[in-house]
Parts: sequence; C-alpha cells; structure tokens
Amino acid sequence: MLAAVVPARDEEGRIGRVLQRLLRLPLDLIIPVVNGSADRTWSEVLAVRDPRVQPLHFAEALGLDVPRAVGARAALAAGARGVLFVDGDMAGHLEPALRMLLQWVRTGRLDMALCHVRRSPPVHPGSMASRVQALRLELNHVLGLRALGDAIPSHGPHAVSRRFLQAVPLRELALPPVSQALAVRAGLRVGVGALLDHRDLGHCPRPAEHRRRVGETLIGDCLEAIAAYRGQPRTRERDGVVYLGYHPERRFDLLEEAGREPGGAGAREVQTGPGEWTS
Repeated sequence: MLAAVVPARDEEGRIGRVLQRLLRLPLDLIIPVVNGSADRTWSEVLAVRDPRVQPLHFAEALGLDVPRAVGARAALAAGARGVLFVDGDMAGHLEPALRMLLQWVRTGRLDMALCHVRRSPPVHPGSMASRVQALRLELNHVLGLRALGDAIPSHGPHAVSRRFLQAVPLRELALPPVSQALAVRAGLRVGVGALLDHRDLGHCPRPAEHRRRVGETLIGDCLEAIAAYRGQPRTRERDGVVYLGYHPERRFDLLEEAGREPGGAGAREVQTGPGEWTS
C-alpha cells in the first residue's frame, strides 16, 4: 500500500486541485490533514468523492509540519509501505516528480526520497534566504550527504519507506531535518529522487513576515538536526541567537493526544463526511 499525507490549513481553492492530481498517481490512500482552517478547505476536501481520500480534521492549528507526523502515524497504522508528503498548497504540475519519488521508495532503493528544488541563488550574502541555504548545506555536509546539495525534507515533496517510519520516532517528522538526520544515523538510505524548479511547486505568494519566520524555523530545525545526529543535546541556538520562528506554535501536545486515540489519529475530529476517518 502506498499513501500520501497532505497537510492543509486555509487552502481553499487549492486543496481540491492537489487531491485531484494525487488521485492520478498509484496511491491506495490519501490522508489530508486539515487543521485550524478558517475557510472552506474542509468542505473542499469532502467534495472529493473518492474512497481513497480519508481526511483527518483538527479544529485547532497543529503548527508547522506537525500534520505530517499525524498523517504518517495514520498511514503506518493502515499498513502503508511508503508515504508521500505533499503540502496542501502545492498545486503545481508535480505528477512526474511525485511518481519518481514513489518509485524510489516502492522499490526499496531509498528510505527517504527527497526533491532537489532548483531556484535562483540568494542575491544578498547576509539575507535570510542565504543563511537558510547555508544551514541546509551544512546539515547535509555533517550527515555525509554533500551530493544532496541543499535538499532537505522541509522544502518540496518527499517520500519515505515503512522502514523509515518504524525506525524514526514519528514525533520527529514534525521537525523534518531532524527526521532526516536520525534516518542517516540509523543507517537508512537518504537521497534525491526527483528534481523540480521552485515555480513548479505552485505555491501561492506569502507575506515577507511569514517567509522570515519560516526561515528562522528552518535554521533552528537544521541546528537541532545537527545536534541530534551527533548525539548532543538539542539546541536551536548559534552565536547567541535562538532561532524559533514558528517552532513554539508546533502542537506536540495534540500530536501526542492523537496518538492515544483508537486508530492513532483523529483526536480533534469534529465533523463527519464521506470517506472520512472519525475518532
């Protein structure tokens, strides 16, 4: 069984297109994790009438990347031997790349198949984009994966094997670079499985403040990943600066609560609909 996990918050007008494109792939299960939405994202998901789409709904926002862990837990419980992660705003034409990612995992050649997302290099050396890229490169250098360039699971779709999900604590999927580091530490195979241009992702434009906070989140996540790989105490600090970004908004408490529910997910399910998992 191959599954896809699709985190979605306020993705009305996009999530339906993402799901329709995923339905054209060789997937047995698609798990949208709708959380904290104030628009019609949930209704748009329920309008997709296909039994393979099995959504989870949380009234509260789970925070950046936590929906990945929630969905992965549900996919693992359902028996998935490979899981594809695609954000709910990735409405671009990604099908060829997504098929490649699934193939790498399905055949057992990789346990974590990443996308290398090509984009223009940062213009200013001291900019947030430049600092984020430097930490991504540093992380892969520390992991012995220099050939990956700056590819990490925080950026772009990626896929993981069942062996990955059984070896890496599911909580760590909420910090994607940490999950990558722990996979390497466990001797799993991590590599690039597809190439994309940034414009192919189909992201909607985000405000500058959002981009800054995401950048700080990624830097902090990479710092934690380096420490985790080295077996050192985890830290998000470097040179006297603590990089938090959206990290404090990650609802690990809701992730743990979902794990205690029968079936391992749906702790905050508030509505029912066709093809939906309920708690």
